[in-house]
Amino acid sequence: MDITSIAAAASVNTAAQTQNAVGLSVLKKAIDVETAGALALVQAIPTLPPPVTGSAGSVVNTWA
Repeated sequence: MDITSIAAAASVNTAAQTQNAVGLSVLKKAIDVETAGALALVQAIPTLPPPVTGSAGSVVNTWA
């Protein structure tokens, strides 16, 4: 192996490491954005009203 091929291999290795680092950074940012969106959706869920007591409105007519 000569010096030129060693230098080329080192250059390719460095480029691959840089590309992997950038890809990982983009993935982390995408996960952060998805997390923020999911949290906003969960917080937007309205609270449920208290359960209905008594007979009015508490029975579903399955024959209708």
